[in-house]
Amino acid sequence: MPPSAPPQTTPRIGARLVCCLGLSQLLAWGAMHYLIAVFAQPITAELGWSAAWVQAGFSLALLVMAASSSAVGRWIDTHGGRGAMVAGCWAGALGCALLASTQHLPSYYLGWVLLGLGMRLALYDAAFAALAFLGGPAAKRAMSQITLFGGFASTLFWPLGQALADALGWRGALWVYALLLLLGSALHLAIPPGGARTGATAQPQAATAAARRTAPADTWLYGLVAVLVLAMQTGVAAHFLALVRGLGWDAQTAVTLSMLLGVGQFCGRAWVVAWGHRIDAIRLNLLPCSFLAGAYAVALLAGASLAGAAAFAFLYGAGNGIATITRGAMPLLLFDTTQYGRIVGTILRPAFVLAAGAPVAVALALQRLGNAGTLALGLAACAVLLAASTALVLRHPPSTATRRPP
Repeated sequence: MPPSAPPQTTPRIGARLVCCLGLSQLLAWGAMHYLIAVFAQPITAELGWSAAWVQAGFSLALLVMAASSSAVGRWIDTHGGRGAMVAGCWAGALGCALLASTQHLPSYYLGWVLLGLGMRLALYDAAFAALAFLGGPAAKRAMSQITLFGGFASTLFWPLGQALADALGWRGALWVYALLLLLGSALHLAIPPGGARTGATAQPQAATAAARRTAPADTWLYGLVAVLVLAMQTGVAAHFLALVRGLGWDAQTAVTLSMLLGVGQFCGRAWVVAWGHRIDAIRLNLLPCSFLAGAYAVALLAGASLAGAAAFAFLYGAGNGIATITRGAMPLLLFDTTQYGRIVGTILRPAFVLAAGAPVAVALALQRLGNAGTLALGLAACAVLLAASTALVLRHPPSTATRRPP
C-alpha cells in the first residue's frame, strides 16, 4: 500500500491578517490617496502654481497606476502580496518626502509618480489580489472586512492632515505622512511569505482554473462595471461638495451633509460583512448599482429638501462602499483565481486612465450642463452600470455563480 501523502494545509486568512491589512488600508488611503484633498490649497498658496498644475499631480498618479497595473498583478500572482505591499508603502513614503522638499514642478510630479506606484502596490486592488492568492474564492469575506477600515481614511486623515499642517506646515505634515507609511509597511509582514500556492488552497484553485474559462463577454462586462465605478468614484469625490451646494445648500450645510457619505459607506460595508457575504458577488453587485442610481434620482427629484439631500449623500455613500467590495469579489467567480492579479490588473488599466480624467470631466459637465445636467449624466451612467451588472447576473445563474465556500 503506497504511503499516504502528508496532510496539507491552507494558508489561513485569520483575524490578525485581516486587522493588519485593514489598518494598512486606512493608512495608505489616508496618507496617499487623500493627500491632495488636504494639501492642494497650501501647496498652491506657497509655491504660486495654479490649482490645475497642482491637481494634475494626482491625475498623473492615476495614470501611473494604470501603466503599472498589469505588472503589479502578475507580481502578486507569482510571489504573493507581502513584498509588493511593503514596496508600495516605501514608494509612497519616498513620494511624500519628495513633495515635502519640492521647489519645482519636475520634482513635484516625480513625487506623484512614486505615489501612483505606491497606491497601485498598496491600496485595495493589491490587497484583494493578495487575499485571492491566499484564499481563492474563500477570500470574499476578508475583502469586505478590510474595506471597513479603509472607509475611515478620509474621516481620520482629513482632520489629521489639517492639524499637522497647522502645527508643522504642509511640508512638515508630509514628512509625518512619510514616516507613517514607513512604519505602516511593517503591517504587511502579517501576510504569509511564499512564492507559490501550496496545499489545500492550490488544489481547489487549480481545479477551478481547469473548469473555468474566461469568457470574452464576462471580461467586457466586468471591465465596463469597473470603469464606470472607478470613474464615478474619482470624479464625484472631487466635486461632491459642489454637487451638494448646487442643490441650493450653503457651504456649511454641504459639509455637514457630506458626512453622511462616510456614514452610508460604512453602513453598506458593515451590512456586507454581517449578512451580505451570503449572497454571491455577481448578484450582490446589483445592490450598489441600484443605490447609486437611486442617489442621483433622489438628488434630481428632491435634492432641494433637507431629507432629499441627506438621502443623496447616504445612498451614494452606501453604493460607493459596497461597489468597492463587489469590484474586488466578482473576479473570484468570473475568472481563474490563480491569475486574479494579472487579469484584474489588465482590466483595470483603462479604468485608472479614465479615472484620471474624471475630475476634469465632472468639472466641465458642471460648467456646461449645470448641476441638474451633471446629475442626469450620472444617472445615465448608472443605468449603463445597472444594465452591465444585470447582464452578468443573467449570464451566471445561481447554479454556476455560487462555486464558492458558504
